[in-house]
Amino acid sequence: MNRLHGGRIVARALRDEGITHVFTLCGGHVQAIYDGCLDEEIRVVDVRHEQSAAHAADGWARVTGRPGVAIVTAGPGVTGTVTAVANALRAEVPLVVIGGQGARTHGPFGGQDRGALQEMNHVELMRPITKWAVSVPETRRLAEYVQSAFRVAASGVPGPVFLEMPIDVLMSLAAEEQVIRFPGHRTKATPAGDPDAVERAAAELARAERPLLIVGSQWRWSRRPEGLERLLEVAPMPTFVNGMARGALPAGHRCAFKRARSRALPRADCVVVCGTPLDFRLGYGEKIPAGARLVSVDLDAGRIGHNRGVDVGIPGDTGRVLDQLAAALADQAPGPARESWLGQVAEIEAELVARTEAEAASDDEPINPLRLCREVNRFVDDRTIVVGDGGDFVATAAYMLDVRGPGSWMDPGPLGTLGVGPGYALAAKLARPDHRVILMLGDGSFGFNGMEFETMARHRLPVVGIVGNDACWTQIHRGQTAIYGKDRAVATTLAHTRYDQVVAGLGGHGEQVARLAELAPALERAFAQTDRPALVNVEIGRSDFRKHALAV
Repeated sequence: MNRLHGGRIVARALRDEGITHVFTLCGGHVQAIYDGCLDEEIRVVDVRHEQSAAHAADGWARVTGRPGVAIVTAGPGVTGTVTAVANALRAEVPLVVIGGQGARTHGPFGGQDRGALQEMNHVELMRPITKWAVSVPETRRLAEYVQSAFRVAASGVPGPVFLEMPIDVLMSLAAEEQVIRFPGHRTKATPAGDPDAVERAAAELARAERPLLIVGSQWRWSRRPEGLERLLEVAPMPTFVNGMARGALPAGHRCAFKRARSRALPRADCVVVCGTPLDFRLGYGEKIPAGARLVSVDLDAGRIGHNRGVDVGIPGDTGRVLDQLAAALADQAPGPARESWLGQVAEIEAELVARTEAEAASDDEPINPLRLCREVNRFVDDRTIVVGDGGDFVATAAYMLDVRGPGSWMDPGPLGTLGVGPGYALAAKLARPDHRVILMLGDGSFGFNGMEFETMARHRLPVVGIVGNDACWTQIHRGQTAIYGKDRAVATTLAHTRYDQVVAGLGGHGEQVARLAELAPALERAFAQTDRPALVNVEIGRSDFRKHALAV
């Protein structure tokens, strides 16, 4: 009988799931998996911090629509992923983290509870921040547990899964015929909306004169994403997307708006919220007017009605439910009030855009953040992925950069984790080598995982980073000074550090920009790099964008 070591069994199970890349920081507990990956032709991408390995797995999932994989060693290897895993849970991103562990049985690798190197209770640590956390008990069951991990991560509301694999389980041999696998172990079906609830929601939309649609990250995982455009064809209405739904509508779509949400919401008489919770981004539901009819669609039925009562609740896949609504409304032509409403929101949007035009065209120095984003936007096309990693500067970029298509915009999501960017960006470039990848960084967030530019240089990944450098944690500093005064601002200022020199020292291309005349040439040179990352470190001033234009 052909005998396989545990690492080869794991790698073969990963390959069967369609995995072509795994992200890791090396460790002795999991090296058998690396050996298996070589045989199964899975690329092992090694990073400089375990947090970035898990962020990269997260980014891989966002770009490809399939779970990403991070492999880390025991003890601090696993604890190093905690922030990234918690971020993925809150953002509802499917990924699988495989962590090492000391030996379970007495032998050359020690044994359970004998004080082995890096031994600790990983499963209890990871359980609150994953959909499933478990330790694999024996070598023959490694493939079975990998199959289960992918099934759990991608089903229902997506999220992270943790598999602990003890070193003796990975190093031991098992006959190939005895390895436990279950062909056809998962369905691709997703839940449609209850027909009665869909009919009631369609009736609410049909009678509404000022409906408004909000679509969130769950749209990204739908098997019928075209349902969104189908609904807007038969029932056009102002539509706002957030999170991983950015890029869901083509550029110039007449129903797609970015900035007018806060001004439009109080005027709406029917609001449909799909695939996103009524959390802080919607004022916990309070931004929706009390007199408006509320339709809520979510994969998690238990979340429907959280923070605010609903008129129609539909548990289900966002894309499928939108498709059902389109079918239900196909014979009901929208009245003139609906067109008037679209025009009103378009006027609000145009007014808000116009307010930023002067800043976006500004020749001021230090360079205005809006002007910087406008210059970067020249490099954004249909084959561009933009990663946002920061606070104030990235909030500006989110509204200025015209991303297009699913997976074209990535930010941490509602946990607000800084440091996600380098991992997301390197995964995006590996998953879509024919796409331009732009990493928009705050100067504060660069400090979390900036060493990953060495990873990108070593793996020849031409990601372009743009640092908006105002030597400040501006998003916090602004509120701090407003409450306590400028003379009591503490822990929110930085230095104008030469992050470009850091990247150059790590093997990339780096440039400093302090004057507007230097900006366009520096961007051209950065985007001309073909086999190494680049970083343009731009000294920026402050903007009034948040105060007078970002009304969302």
